[in-house]
Amino acid sequence: MTNQPALPAMMPPPAPLDMPVQRFDGPPPPQTAPEPRPGINLSPDDILTRRLLLVLLTGLLATAAAASVKEALLSDGFSLLDGLLLLLFFPLFAWIAFGFVTAAIGFILLISRAHPGIIAAPRGSVPPSARTAVLVPVHNEDVDAVFDRIARMATMLDRAGAADRFAIFVLSDSGEAAEAEERAAWARLAPHLAVPLHYRRRTRNIGRKPGNVADWVRNHGAAYDFMLMLDADSLMGGDTMVGMAQIMEQRPSIALLQTVPMIIGATTFFQRWMQFASRFYGPISTAGLVWWSGSESTFWGHNALIRIRAFAESCGLPDLPGRPPFGGTIMSHDMVEAALLRRRGWRLHMLMVEDSFEEFPPTLIDQAVRDRRWAQGNTQHLKLLGSSGFHWISRLQLFLGALSYLMSPAWLILIATAIMQGLSDGPATVRAVTSVRVLVVTLILLFGPKVLSIIWAMADRDRRASYGGVRGILSSVALDVPLSILTAPVIALTQSIDIVNILRGKPSGWNPQSRVRDGLAAADTMPRYYWHLGVGVILLGVSVLDPMLGAWLSPVTLGLLLAPWLAMETAKVRPGERLARKGVFTVPGSAVAEPARPLAIA
Repeated sequence: MTNQPALPAMMPPPAPLDMPVQRFDGPPPPQTAPEPRPGINLSPDDILTRRLLLVLLTGLLATAAAASVKEALLSDGFSLLDGLLLLLFFPLFAWIAFGFVTAAIGFILLISRAHPGIIAAPRGSVPPSARTAVLVPVHNEDVDAVFDRIARMATMLDRAGAADRFAIFVLSDSGEAAEAEERAAWARLAPHLAVPLHYRRRTRNIGRKPGNVADWVRNHGAAYDFMLMLDADSLMGGDTMVGMAQIMEQRPSIALLQTVPMIIGATTFFQRWMQFASRFYGPISTAGLVWWSGSESTFWGHNALIRIRAFAESCGLPDLPGRPPFGGTIMSHDMVEAALLRRRGWRLHMLMVEDSFEEFPPTLIDQAVRDRRWAQGNTQHLKLLGSSGFHWISRLQLFLGALSYLMSPAWLILIATAIMQGLSDGPATVRAVTSVRVLVVTLILLFGPKVLSIIWAMADRDRRASYGGVRGILSSVALDVPLSILTAPVIALTQSIDIVNILRGKPSGWNPQSRVRDGLAAADTMPRYYWHLGVGVILLGVSVLDPMLGAWLSPVTLGLLLAPWLAMETAKVRPGERLARKGVFTVPGSAVAEPARPLAIA
């Protein structure tokens, strides 16, 4: 009879750490972060120049486009609707100009091989002496999938020679019915790992995920130096985890290192499309973001390394005054925690690494469900813009997070205003918003990042091959562009409905994320798109009344009318597999990201 390894302790002994609740008003707290060590420049000397350049270029592009629209509108007088059109046009154009400038700067950096930020520690170097806790919060997840990823990360940490420097904690907020399965999975796996694996389930789910993490910090945080924050679907390479710990150990003024996760586990058409889009278009935008963020980067809530004592002293989150959705628990806690860390002088950086991964919702509807929570959480940030002691970049990041959702109703209001103008003033308004200069600038700003990404991918032979070669890249982009055009109005209207419901006081729930699907039934899909079909029919009527205006609105009209079909077709697995066999939506492979065989531990 084979001797089974002894079952380890489910949780280590308590190591309490004080985590006081913070205030957003009153005098700002004292600066507690140490100064950077001599010879290590963590914030570029020209960081202010970089940010001013970004703002200047964004403003110039938006001003030039708005001036062209104003000139065309003034050709037949100026009305109240003209003023509203201009009032909406400038910030909306500035929004897409900001994204273009960020991507263009990132492209220049990558194509010239200039790294925009901190370089990760080299592989094979001496493991850190600091102790790191890997936190995996779960909430009614696929237990086998979660523990499979944990087993893979533990194995990679062992291979990197750092098993004794890390410990993994599964922090469950699952329902009582899930506890037996989670405990059984822990008991099967924990005795066989070189990295200690712990498990606990909270009986009272106070504060959602940030409350779950705060509970661990207050009870066990003092025993560790850093915590690697993951989501239930996160996966990271062992060398990267070790390298991040080395960086933070060598630079005591850094409190947070945020990686940019890439999408893995794509099976449906929608997931494969999103996986390609994020992997192919993301690097240049990320490089630009790292370039202007400097030591005031943000936090995305997962796939990030955090200095525990800095987090404990800075990030105890209070409930916001008032009732949900604007009051109560802070939902998009990550960006707020980043602002609180920076308020005390800690430095936050973003790393571009190749083996940090997460999964993506399998369908357009599942993405919308997740977006609904983010929309509420990000609009809560508007209440925090005046918080005492926040760095101005932190305020900007909070504002941009809220703006990312508020822009959707703004676009729809712009379209509605243009329709009213077009029907009342005739062709003048259509000429204004479709003038040659405006159209050229709009196309450059919208599609410029895609073109730059193509150039960047084509410039290197190995990178070009990893995306399927010239044919694979061009085929993928040729399919991505029309899909993006058609789904953009669908997403915008969905987000607008979410914003309206938030303003009506309807809070988001806390339901488990759906991570695996194969198709959507029409009975489940159609009710979610009644508004989209209704607006699409109205726009179709506008096309009859004014064919020129209808032609300008045709991508929006077609996208809304096709919304249910787009959701159902892209939710299927088989079309994605067929495309993969043809080399469409191919992405670079990774040994870390490859699916592992199911655990076979007795």
